[in-house]
Amino acid sequence: MPLYDCMLMLKPHVRKEALMDLVARVGKHVYSRNGVVTDIKSFGTVQLGYGIKKLDGRHYQGQLMQITMMATPNINKELHYLNKEDRLLRWLLVKHRDIKFGLEFMDEDDEDGEFDFSEFPRDSIFDNDNSDDYEDSSHDDDDDGGDFNQ
Repeated sequence: MPLYDCMLMLKPHVRKEALMDLVARVGKHVYSRNGVVTDIKSFGTVQLGYGIKKLDGRHYQGQLMQITMMATPNINKELHYLNKEDRLLRWLLVKHRDIKFGLEFMDEDDEDGEFDFSEFPRDSIFDNDNSDDYEDSSHDDDDDGGDFNQ
């Protein structure tokens, strides 16, 4: 099962009990479809870049929640009941891609746990012998501080 992040932007005046009720409802829905909720994060009240218009007015703040879950690929269609939820301003489902980073990347080809850094090239963008290409323009000899349109 792929990993998903469900981002929920709730109205700023929603009480904590109602917020947790909505998160629990999403979690129960995922669990009933043999999925697993792996993490829940609250980012608190955030300022929005623009107002979101709803029936009760325009909202410039929202309570942001993130639910990380492993679920079946049709979870996107199953969560469309959130469109009718009056406590929500917006919701978004993001699928994690199969990317490897950190220790997972380093252990990918190595069975004995040792990683050989000699596979990487030794030169770097900072080890450039052509230092003439990157002269500091503030120390130019021909700069008289005058007008550019001479």
